[in-house]
Amino acid sequence: MKPLTEREIRSAFVNCTKGQTKSLYVPRDLADRPWGDLDYLGWRDPQAPDRGYLVAELDGHPRALALRCSSPGPGRLRRGMCSMCLTTHGGGVPLMVAPKAGKAGQQGNTVGTYICGDLACSLYVRGKKDAGVGGRLQESLTVEEKIQRTVANIAAFVARVTA
Repeated sequence: MKPLTEREIRSAFVNCTKGQTKSLYVPRDLADRPWGDLDYLGWRDPQAPDRGYLVAELDGHPRALALRCSSPGPGRLRRGMCSMCLTTHGGGVPLMVAPKAGKAGQQGNTVGTYICGDLACSLYVRGKKDAGVGGRLQESLTVEEKIQRTVANIAAFVARVTA
């Protein structure tokens, strides 16, 4: 993924109003992100831990989603794996929900998926971040094929939000 500026990120949101994008949290360390290892940029809001954000480059353009995360608690985390990168996490995988783009989102319609709570799928797939014992399944796919699968899963999720 190519490096993005704060302005590019804010203008890429497809499921927020312009007013919402002006006030949402964007990390200040964008220059320090490992852009070459990212299939998408994901982060959580430190002031609102139930909020997350995801920016993916699709068809040469950044597309960003605002997400809500279920709070940790009994029954709130799925025991299993991330639907994007197929990494398992001992503490569970949260359900993240995105309002649909446009009128459907204004009417309260959402799309949800189970995704790594720290939104670091790209780093798990590449082995740059450790998910712990049993975090990565033994697969015959190459790292490049796993990256392609993750990118396809992210694109499918964004497509569901924008449909």
